[in-house]
Amino acid sequence: MSAPTQAQQYWRTNLKYLAVLLSIWFVVSYVCGILLVDQLNNYRIGQAKLGFWFAQQGSIYVFVALIAIYVVLMNRLDRKHGLRED
Repeated sequence: MSAPTQAQQYWRTNLKYLAVLLSIWFVVSYVCGILLVDQLNNYRIGQAKLGFWFAQQGSIYVFVALIAIYVVLMNRLDRKHGLRED
């Protein structure tokens, strides 16, 4: 089997980033916001119960943060592979 090309390595790394980031979002939005809501509601953020907060606000905040993280990771990957946009 031949060594993977630079384009294949780039795409494989991109898919790894996506898998990890979407897994984090799934855990925050589905597991924390739906499955563990009763256990998390024993804790509070300000006046809001933690489970409710994850369902209503937390998953959105985490999603926006993950977008920013993805941008940083992809910019690094682009520079590594000489694909930087100016």
